[in-house]
Amino acid sequence: MNREIFIKMAVDGWQGQINATNKLFGKLTDEELMQEVVPGRNRGIYLLGHLAAVHDMMLPLLRFGDPIIPELHRPFVELPDRAIAELPTVQQLRAQWNQVNEKLAGHFNSLTPDEWFTRHANISEEDFVKEPHRNRLNVLLVRTIHLSEHRGQLVLLVKKL
Repeated sequence: MNREIFIKMAVDGWQGQINATNKLFGKLTDEELMQEVVPGRNRGIYLLGHLAAVHDMMLPLLRFGDPIIPELHRPFVELPDRAIAELPTVQQLRAQWNQVNEKLAGHFNSLTPDEWFTRHANISEEDFVKEPHRNRLNVLLVRTIHLSEHRGQLVLLVKKL
């Protein structure tokens, strides 16, 4: 199979998940995002912050540069929900979510097919020779699955009619 086609399929899959998640976030009010997805589990605000933080960390992982919202990493990746009393507002997190995904899209659209198959930042050049599957495209595929899993959780916040 042609590399360009495979890359287009992967990027389109990512963008489809981003679009579906954006649509879902558009349906959910700020108040609904403050609710737990199910009793005793994460709140919507935590999942929104978590996704923004994980996507932000894709920037250095994919060797695109420094994260743009590193302050989200500790409260939304390292710590569980409710471990920190004061979180950013839902409105701030919505804006940061959009900001980081726009930045990623710009980078994705600028990569050549060969660049997608280069190593990500968490593997040395020496190890990459032995494990060429640990490339940028693989990161995109894994993060698309991660986004899909959390979108499935967020769906539980949509009010049933």
